[in-house]
Amino acid sequence: MGHCCSKSVTFAVDDDKRPETPQSAVHSTTNGATNSNKNTPAHSFSSSPFQTHYPAGVDPSPSWTPRKFFKWPFPPPSPAKPIMSAIMKRQATKKLKESPVATEVESGGGERAEPPLDKTFGFSKNLGAKYELGKEVGRGHFGHTCSGRAKKGQFKNQPVAIKIISKAKMTTAIAIEDVRREVKILKALSGHENTVKFYDAFEDAQNIYIVMELCEGGELLDRILSRGGRYAEDDAKTIVVQILRVVAYCHLQGVVHRDLKPENFLFATSDEDAPLKIIDFGLSDFSRPDERLNDIVGSAYYVAPEVLHRSYSIEADIWSIGVIAYILLCGSRPFWSRTESGIFRSVLRADPNYNDSPWPHVSPEAKDFVKRLLNKDHRKRMTTAQALGHPWLRDENHPIPLDIQTFKLVKSYIHATSFKRTALKALSKALTEDHLIYLRAQFNHLEPKDGFVTLDNFRLALAKYMTDTMKESRIPDILIAMEPLSYKGMHFEEFCAAAISTYQIEALEEWENIASTAFGYFEQEGNKVTTVEELAQEMNLGASAYNLLKDWIRNSDGKLSLLGYTKFLHGVTVRSSHNTRRQ
Repeated sequence: MGHCCSKSVTFAVDDDKRPETPQSAVHSTTNGATNSNKNTPAHSFSSSPFQTHYPAGVDPSPSWTPRKFFKWPFPPPSPAKPIMSAIMKRQATKKLKESPVATEVESGGGERAEPPLDKTFGFSKNLGAKYELGKEVGRGHFGHTCSGRAKKGQFKNQPVAIKIISKAKMTTAIAIEDVRREVKILKALSGHENTVKFYDAFEDAQNIYIVMELCEGGELLDRILSRGGRYAEDDAKTIVVQILRVVAYCHLQGVVHRDLKPENFLFATSDEDAPLKIIDFGLSDFSRPDERLNDIVGSAYYVAPEVLHRSYSIEADIWSIGVIAYILLCGSRPFWSRTESGIFRSVLRADPNYNDSPWPHVSPEAKDFVKRLLNKDHRKRMTTAQALGHPWLRDENHPIPLDIQTFKLVKSYIHATSFKRTALKALSKALTEDHLIYLRAQFNHLEPKDGFVTLDNFRLALAKYMTDTMKESRIPDILIAMEPLSYKGMHFEEFCAAAISTYQIEALEEWENIASTAFGYFEQEGNKVTTVEELAQEMNLGASAYNLLKDWIRNSDGKLSLLGYTKFLHGVTVRSSHNTRRQ
């Protein structure tokens, strides 16, 4: 476990965009400038401002691990290759002469010339007429950020931040699309009080200019350092609540930020109680229903395990928030190593330390909160809405927001078999009050009529937050799969059964008691005699699963055992890459 250092490096890995030189195992970028006066070099982490455990004169090793190349014995070059190359060139030249209109141009190597990239974005081109550029306040890998001032219009004389992204560094179609998406997302989300405000976007032949709110209070990281490396617990709550609220809004819109870290949160002013603003959506992407992202992006110390496994969604942001909360409460990183590859190994294999000081003096609620965010199984992590309803943060002043997970779980419940729905109803009757508080908040967001909700309630609840980004993420597509609710209402008790996640409940310390109590209800109301073949059909499994399923059924009466009941609730995970969206 290492101390919280002054900067962390953003990295991005894409199989189709490897760096030309074998300098690093991971391609590092900052993907746009942030409002900081510090420059973080790519491929390295700055040294920690805290006391280090290294002896005097010994520096940590660089944060990247050199890629190893092995020399393999290659066969001698085939003499047929230059002969075939000459023949192909001759045939290509002949065809070009015979053609009345030359439609393709062949390069010297016989390869088709690449068409030039379209770097026009359709933005206004009169930046100078509306805004005056000031001094540089931050620099990143793809550009830099300057202060500025509006010359006219509704923002006349108002200070602004202008992010300048060089078109020369947009060397691929993917890089161009990333910038388009960043502007689109920032524009859609800027209405939230904890998102930096978007004003306008401009372009010229050299650059893209994104005009935003100027946050003059500095980075969250600087505030942490100014407080001696960590926050008091009550002050940490204030910070974590603001982070959760804005990320919950992002997730409801179908946006995963993918680079949450203290450097990407700025205070609006220098006041102690200034609001916190999220910035830099350069690595953000749309998280569509039932799809997983697979490109490795983010900052090493904050990256989630499933990102390194190349299959992730919005839960990766939850992990990053857990890392931030851990740092706020104790001043150290939960996962640390001297090298980047070592950090990744720590994220995948190590467990955070909750024994050393100051953790013995941190409240049990705060410790439980962090543990439930830093669960390596993404299915067991709390959502942002659930985190805001956690006992450590629960407060009437910040109500629990609408959770997109509710829609996904209800959709699955509607299409489940009657036997599975009965099992979930039994589980819902054993829930703790903490879970019921969250479920009541979600039910009330749907504005039930006469105690029931239908598809219209779900549709209207989503429409309140509808943006172009939500449409781009295809979040409304979930409603199509919920069509059966058009004909039948759902009361609160059934809603509780539909909107619970077995995996999240299993992460609770009292899971064994909950499962035992739920199984008691299931025995009374729904357990039935079943065969291995019927159970396999119930779970959409083939004959290969029979040996596994037979252990779930009691020999005495042919019904599900307690083990079978809990396993049935989980289902059997079939690994597949069909729903992974490749970048």
